[in-house]
Amino acid sequence: MQVSSLNEVKIYSLSCGKSLPEWLSDRKKRALQKKDVDVRRRIELIQDFEMPTVCTTIKVSKDGQYILATGTYKPRIRCYDTYQLSLKFERCLDSEVVTFETLSDDYSKIVFLHNDRYIEFHSQSGFYYKTRIPKFGRDFSYHYPSCDLYFVGASSEVYRLNLEQGRYLNPLHTDAAENNVCDINSVHGLFATGTIEGRVECWDPRSRNRVGLLDCALNSVTADSEINSLPTISALKFNGALTMAVGTSTGQGKIFTSLEPEHDLNDVCLYHNSGMLLTANETPKMGIYYIPVLGPAPRWCSFLDNLTEELEENPESTVYDDYKFVTKKDLENLGLTHLIGSPFLRAYMHGFFMDIRLYHKVKLMVNPFAYEEYRKDKIRQKIEETRAQRVQLKKLPKVNKELALKLIEEEEEKQKSTWKKKVKSLPNILTDDRFKVMFENPDFQVDEESEEFRLLNPLVSKISEKRKKKLRLLEQQELHGKEEEEEPEGKPSDAESSESSDDEKDWVEEVRKQRKLLQQEEKVKRQERRKEDQQTVLKPQFYEIKAGEEFRSFKDSAMKQKLLNKTLEDRLKIEAKNGTLSVSDTTVGSKQLTFTLKRSEQQKKQQEAEKLHRQERKKLRRSAGHLKSRHRRGRPFH
Repeated sequence: MQVSSLNEVKIYSLSCGKSLPEWLSDRKKRALQKKDVDVRRRIELIQDFEMPTVCTTIKVSKDGQYILATGTYKPRIRCYDTYQLSLKFERCLDSEVVTFETLSDDYSKIVFLHNDRYIEFHSQSGFYYKTRIPKFGRDFSYHYPSCDLYFVGASSEVYRLNLEQGRYLNPLHTDAAENNVCDINSVHGLFATGTIEGRVECWDPRSRNRVGLLDCALNSVTADSEINSLPTISALKFNGALTMAVGTSTGQGKIFTSLEPEHDLNDVCLYHNSGMLLTANETPKMGIYYIPVLGPAPRWCSFLDNLTEELEENPESTVYDDYKFVTKKDLENLGLTHLIGSPFLRAYMHGFFMDIRLYHKVKLMVNPFAYEEYRKDKIRQKIEETRAQRVQLKKLPKVNKELALKLIEEEEEKQKSTWKKKVKSLPNILTDDRFKVMFENPDFQVDEESEEFRLLNPLVSKISEKRKKKLRLLEQQELHGKEEEEEPEGKPSDAESSESSDDEKDWVEEVRKQRKLLQQEEKVKRQERRKEDQQTVLKPQFYEIKAGEEFRSFKDSAMKQKLLNKTLEDRLKIEAKNGTLSVSDTTVGSKQLTFTLKRSEQQKKQQEAEKLHRQERKKLRRSAGHLKSRHRRGRPFH
């Protein structure tokens, strides 16, 4: 794709490149695409968008779906479907076409004006009718309200053909010797024709009278303009109800931009409501140009907008990079005024284009020291680039120096990256006041020896080694207080690539390795504690029992701890065995649990003493009762 720019208006040529002949087979075309780079890189927006020899006229249907073009040889018309991006049909004609017009929204009704004074009508199926006008025609327009065709040409008369009645009407008589172009306003129906005298005559189709006359040739010529002949009207077009554009044969008017194809132009067509231009050239291939300033790309090739945006982000060389634009004053300074009019200079606007190689040679001869200055500038640029690649001094904080260095490196990589424009800029942690304490308070120092740090960052050891080396280098530079003039020695690119490949190992293995190291360290710590326990001499410790409490052996507390560690079922079995728990069934079928509190040793002794006391008292009562009974009976005591 070629890109040209004039007045800061970019023009993209979508039809540049070599064209392949029609008689080549698909196999040979594919072979040429593989061998020839120019054929492979060309953009073929519409398949077979060309004529056998020359293209004369080109137009777009009102619905924008079809592109119609006429050409030779043999005289023919080709219709291209933009939805399919290929040729829809082709029809051969009897003579060459001067111009044509579509009366319908698509290709179903077409009128051709031939160079042999014939007017030919075509329907969707093909040829329909043919008639002839008295003089050679140059242009025509269709008036929809009255169904009249207005023809202008090598005559002062404007011929009218009514398609509803099927007959010619009285012509319109103009003051011009000949008429070149004509157009009808689609809003109010005003008819305008451009003459060879440089005038524009406006007629009202309802009254068939002239309502206005514009002398464009007289107004276009000023004191500063240089013309060789009288300007004639070569183009005429209405835009809305009150605006009309007029083009002259001498090119008066303000230039917006310009196209300079390799071959001469026969016709130009602007695609509706877009920035695409279609050209009919004196060559088999028809031209397609895209100018984003005029409008967006058509719907059927909307990808052109994204393509041109990418090209604007990555600008490439334009078609004028091999040429140098010089003014007449520049030629006088170089002593090349004698080349004006020769093939070495091509006139363009207010100056000339000349070959860039010739320009450099002449400039070197005029100023022989220019190359030395250019060379010094290049060397200075190279030195500045190498200085930028050196390790620069960075003021690091006192706390978490490695973390700060990591954040600085990530910020530099982000700035060097090509996608920095698309990513939303985030605040830097080093400059954010919310994280200021993290680099000032020693309590926030990252402990790299902790278990959590080593397990969550399995590759941090390898990554931190490089950062530690860089940190040592920065500290050395801070101590010396000056930069080294030579680049510090580093590893070759092969070693760096091998290190990067080692760093890309599976992180699971690194986690396992770190876990094994942690287990070994824990094992060593346990052994050291065991040795310390063996070496220490135990001394007796005395405990004081509080008042009102009795001493219990340490076994009771151990038994109690064991009992708490057992399940509820085991504890119930033990309590039932000791007599502190009794389980019984009720009448309704449920279970009843009865718990009895376990008595202490002192309570047991007291209960046993009370039991013995009760037993002795019973014995005494029994003996006393026996004595009383014997006394009543009168028996003596022994």
